[in-house]
Amino acid sequence: MNVSLNWLATHVDLKGKSPDELDKLLTFAGVEVEGIEVKGVPSDKIVVARIMEAVQHPNADKLKVTQVDAGEGQLRQIVCGAKNYQVGDKVPCCLPGADLGGFVIGETKMRGVESKGMLAAASEIGLTDAEDGLMILPADAEIGKPVKDLFESDVLLEVEVTPNRPDLLSHYGMAREMATLLEVPLKSLDLPQLETEPGDAVRIEAPESCPFYTLTHIRGVTVTDSPAWLKQRLEAIGLRPINNVVDITNFVLHELGHPLHAFDSAKVGGGIVIRQAVEGESFKALDEQTYVLTADDCLISDAAGSALALGGVMGGLDSGVTAETTDILLESAYFTPSRIRRTSRRLALSSDSSYRFERGANPQGVLPAAALAIRLITEIAGGTVVGETIAAGEAPQLTRPVALDLAKLDQLTGSSISHDEAASILERLGLSKTDSGEWQVPAFRADLQRHIDLVEEIVRVKGLDAIPSRLRGTFVPSSPVDHDDDADMRLRQRLAGLGFHECQTIKLIADAQLADALPLKPLQEGDTIRVSLPLSEDHAVLRPSLVPGLIASAARNLRQGAESLRLFEMGRFFRNAGGGKAKDLEADSLALLLSGNRAPEGWSQKAIASDLFDLKAIVQALIPGVGIQLNPRERPGFALGADIQAAGQNIGSFAMVSPARQRELDSPAPVFVAELDLAKLRKLSAVPLDIVDLPQFPGSSRDVSMDAPADLSNAEIEKAIAKRKEPLLVSSECFDLFIDPSGEKLATGRKAIAYRLHYRAGNKTLKMKEIDQAHQGMLEHLKKSLPVQFR
Repeated sequence: MNVSLNWLATHVDLKGKSPDELDKLLTFAGVEVEGIEVKGVPSDKIVVARIMEAVQHPNADKLKVTQVDAGEGQLRQIVCGAKNYQVGDKVPCCLPGADLGGFVIGETKMRGVESKGMLAAASEIGLTDAEDGLMILPADAEIGKPVKDLFESDVLLEVEVTPNRPDLLSHYGMAREMATLLEVPLKSLDLPQLETEPGDAVRIEAPESCPFYTLTHIRGVTVTDSPAWLKQRLEAIGLRPINNVVDITNFVLHELGHPLHAFDSAKVGGGIVIRQAVEGESFKALDEQTYVLTADDCLISDAAGSALALGGVMGGLDSGVTAETTDILLESAYFTPSRIRRTSRRLALSSDSSYRFERGANPQGVLPAAALAIRLITEIAGGTVVGETIAAGEAPQLTRPVALDLAKLDQLTGSSISHDEAASILERLGLSKTDSGEWQVPAFRADLQRHIDLVEEIVRVKGLDAIPSRLRGTFVPSSPVDHDDDADMRLRQRLAGLGFHECQTIKLIADAQLADALPLKPLQEGDTIRVSLPLSEDHAVLRPSLVPGLIASAARNLRQGAESLRLFEMGRFFRNAGGGKAKDLEADSLALLLSGNRAPEGWSQKAIASDLFDLKAIVQALIPGVGIQLNPRERPGFALGADIQAAGQNIGSFAMVSPARQRELDSPAPVFVAELDLAKLRKLSAVPLDIVDLPQFPGSSRDVSMDAPADLSNAEIEKAIAKRKEPLLVSSECFDLFIDPSGEKLATGRKAIAYRLHYRAGNKTLKMKEIDQAHQGMLEHLKKSLPVQFR
């Protein structure tokens, strides 16, 4: 939100306070200032000048050579391309040395003609353009006088207001905060008392969406441009003036923080009806877009059923105030925040009104806002109020008295804030003490509901730096949490050493990303956990797997030209269990993504693409000394799915992204992913390694080539080899695989696979006969255990 200090100064005295001091004051009070912008003419070297002569440039059709009087005793020659001036007009003249926000004016030549300065448009010197071309100054402006003396300068604070403080979304609300922090008086608002009466002209059919609604009929208004002061207020905060009636509603919104809306009475058929939209009903808003509504949306319609406005969000295009309007209906109402938030998010339609209503506008601010708007409209646009303001429903009371526990206040603050000072702070915040000793919370501070809320406000206003620190860190023995953190750090270091980069992605994903999930256990219907009121469609589901976030990160990197990707993320996943019948499950996992070349191509080597064995080796490197096996298991949406087994237990899932998904990602290489149970990984990574001496005696290798069914997995062969428990066998590895789809050299449905078996004894040099005997026993065992033939 933009806050004008000039506007703010109409409510609270800010004399002697620089913008930087106010920035620091607000920031330490919990109101973040994101930027400070100085508005107005930036330099003293921009002066009033009169154009005395203008002739055609000899070398350019669109330029003229002017002679201007800038109060220097002699004329100054300036080349100008604008067309909206006449000789004798007074315009801003930027003399050499004038700094226009980093661009310094100097003397130069334009198409061979000397130009000693620049004649400026309003936007070029920090003002708002009223016309296309040069800014034409008043005829009575003094020649040579700095232009900045003719216009009021201002400072704009861009503040980020937290969702729990809707009371700060106005200049008066921000002034109230400033007065509290600076301990200066807040100027009271001179608002007329607004009388209301019930009437048939307003009917609320959706009290759950709109509990309180008021309507005022003003006849005989003249819709035209707003006066200069009103335009200046709106332009100061970046709003474009439209007409006096609309500008007044915008002014009241930013003055008091309560949204209003004005209807053209001639475009309203009968009374006003506040109702829920009909499923599929269409609505054309002021932004000229047509929206399809649901029964959850609140509509303001007339008695004939025509939609006039989307309640609390935006007015309708066909019922708005125009230059032909003579009678208006002024709406001031309170809308339920959750209903407005749901509509705004679903339609991706946000406005200054919805921004305030969905955070919780003050229900007691409905009548004061209407009263101020009515007074301004009758003063500026003329017109007469017809009858009393009609009110329907009742404004909800959202605040109640709250007790302040002084003993707990002393305990939390170390008795550094006296009880009298605490009471003074609460009174400055607008609270009042009741006869029972509790504190009555004002209607605009619905966020104050508990004792601790009052304590937080007292400390916030006093300043955290004023609260002494009482405790220092003490030694505590390490806990299981510390051990887990240490184990995670070791895993991170190992992955970083293997060339991986850590990602941190949001825990909320879109429905479409569920197809990229690779959960440790397959998802069933009802296992996903959805957000009841998502901020957007991209944040609708709690992630059941970390892989979707990694794939999204990979897609962004691929679009930026990355050729090789090694990404990992540690974090928490969320899911129901057993098709949603069991309690929610939250656990930690480690996700890996690998794609592209294993090593870059160089003069001495060709590029080698990463494959599934690289990812298997990486998992093995995380838990050295523990055997790894991949057991094939189909994963919907993926290719080459497998369970990862270690130490006789499943520790995760492995898969290759399907070719179709790879093309969607624009990846030139296969993408391999894995998700590992972090709790199991921590335990396995902590298993001490068996340190053995280098072998003292030589060993020998034997190769075995087998003809096997194509569906016989490597994992089954490895298990069979291990089951033999041959004491002389120290290792085995698969080094060749052959498949002939044509069936010419090898029958279809068969494959040739070759292994190398290494034999060695730890206490002697083996004889050839001993090696042959061990190897023959292994072959016989494999033939009995597996459907293979030796080649």
